[in-house]
Amino acid sequence: MTKSTFVYVTFIKTTPEQLWTALTVPDFTKQYWFGMRHETDWKVVETEPPKRLVLRWRNEFKPELKAEGYSLCTFELEATGGAVKLTITHALDRPDSKFIEAVSGGWPRILSNLKSLLETGSIALTT
Repeated sequence: MTKSTFVYVTFIKTTPEQLWTALTVPDFTKQYWFGMRHETDWKVVETEPPKRLVLRWRNEFKPELKAEGYSLCTFELEATGGAVKLTITHALDRPDSKFIEAVSGGWPRILSNLKSLLETGSIALTT
């Protein structure tokens, strides 16, 4: 079966520990996820703080995206010269996934906010 995959890489001037906190603490995520607070029991597929986090992820808001099932979202953090290289890989075992198409538009906006917040203390985009 062909996978649908989205990969995004950004460099953020922060530490791996600060970025890990920004990715995993609900009150922090709310600041750059357009007001959305993530509630989770953190049943992760794999975790290696502050280097790697793999989550099973399903869209719960749109029935057509929820019907595609669970995707895997992998966060990889690598310290590099005063910054952290963040690589997000979001994949679903389904060709031409509408869910992966949707996240490919969402991740760049969310990560732009995350980068701005960690580097300057304020977000770049409000909606």
